[in-house]
Amino acid sequence: MLITGATSGIGRATAVAFAAQGARVGFCGRRVELGRQVEREIRDAGGEATYVPADVREAEQVQRFVDRVAAAYGGVDIAFNNAGVGGNKLPHEMAVAEWDDVQRTNARGVFLAIKYEVPYMLEAGGGVIICTASSAAEQARPGGAAYTASKRAVQGIVKAAALAYGTRGIRVNALLPGTTDTAFVRPPGIPDADWEKYKKAFGPLNVDGLQRMAEPEEIAQAVLGLASEDFPYMTGTSVSVDGGVSAGRAMVQPPRG
Repeated sequence: MLITGATSGIGRATAVAFAAQGARVGFCGRRVELGRQVEREIRDAGGEATYVPADVREAEQVQRFVDRVAAAYGGVDIAFNNAGVGGNKLPHEMAVAEWDDVQRTNARGVFLAIKYEVPYMLEAGGGVIICTASSAAEQARPGGAAYTASKRAVQGIVKAAALAYGTRGIRVNALLPGTTDTAFVRPPGIPDADWEKYKKAFGPLNVDGLQRMAEPEEIAQAVLGLASEDFPYMTGTSVSVDGGVSAGRAMVQPPRG
């Protein structure tokens, strides 16, 4: 299988989970030291993994990554297009370059991955593609214009690709994780004890369902499920794994009298 953006967080947890199930995992990311670390971790545990440095914003690097994984493992049967960046600025405060970088990474990166994965799946007669969108695609925040736009775009790409390749044996779905305990969310330099206190407070305030932040391993289990043969008729849809955020919010009544 192939994963983009697996040097940390959800991507790393997914690479570890698939390798533990016996999958041969090829993955990319921009941070070489972390990529090599994840590769060693999987191999030391008895799994098979190959890290390829690649930036999903660059077409040539994405093609080289996919081609190398396909050559090493005899094709591409499962792809998890997960690489992404965040952004939390009001539109009038965001530089055009910052907006463009979010779109190039989150939306263009998914397009490029699919572009180079699909030929291998067509040759093999089918496959499964899962793309990371976000609960933010459905519920925006004041500073999330760029991020929400990019994740909505991922949903659109998924729908079109599912229609384009469904009769060719390729299923394409989007995964919408809720806020997850990763470096993507955790501010750098915050002590572990302070972060645990923050997480404990975050859940009841923001996740009315399960009232806690997700762990990356929990999101990885959802990817495993979507990639399995348990959902042969599921394609072109978005699956929320957000602890109940998409279900709505509890009504808070103002004091009376």
